Amino acid sequence: MTLRSLLLITLLAATPAHALEEVGDAVPVYTDNELSRLFAENRHLQQVKADDCQLVQDIEARAIRVESPSFQFLYGDMLAWGVCVPRNVTLGVHYMQAAAQQGSPAALEQLGRYYAEGKLVQQDQERAIPYLREAAAMGHVNARILLAELLLSDYGSPLDFEDAYRWLYNTATGSQQIHSRITKLRRNLEQRMPANVIARAKRRETFW
Repeated sequence: MTLRSLLLITLLAATPAHALEEVGDAVPVYTDNELSRLFAENRHLQQVKADDCQLVQDIEARAIRVESPSFQFLYGDMLAWGVCVPRNVTLGVHYMQAAAQQGSPAALEQLGRYYAEGKLVQQDQERAIPYLREAAAMGHVNARILLAELLLSDYGSPLDFEDAYRWLYNTATGSQQIHSRITKLRRNLEQRMPANVIARAKRRETFW
């Protein structure tokens, strides 16, 4: 952890919550809905840079003091790639994991993808499965696709096939490329699944 981060934590810990809220209200900062959209489009780091890094202090405060999962993930990604802050991969992954523990679909998917690819962390496809599975259950389309690809590459458990198939079957997308990819994955999963399990997966609806 950098000296700057330690000083910020000390300062924030001594700041009353109501004072932090008053400061936050006076500063135009991203809403959770805006961040969700930016995460989905993978434009969150680009947006922080486009805003001339003016919101760094507010992002840090909401990640460290408020412990908002959306801002923990944003701050973690900024640290991991050195966007508007000194690069610190270890601390960045720490905040991504904190966001994932609070159920951030974007953090769960990214950590799962990073473990699958060996990006920033040591490659471990089996470790990627729980992250991707949880994000997939929450409706994250890319997590559903990556989970199915790992299962078809003989990682994870065959017991996950039914859920993976059901999530793909119930995924709606306006992208023809993603639609075709999902169709191909479903057909490949069907080759490894009993007919009754496929039928059951199609009957069960997914809610998120």
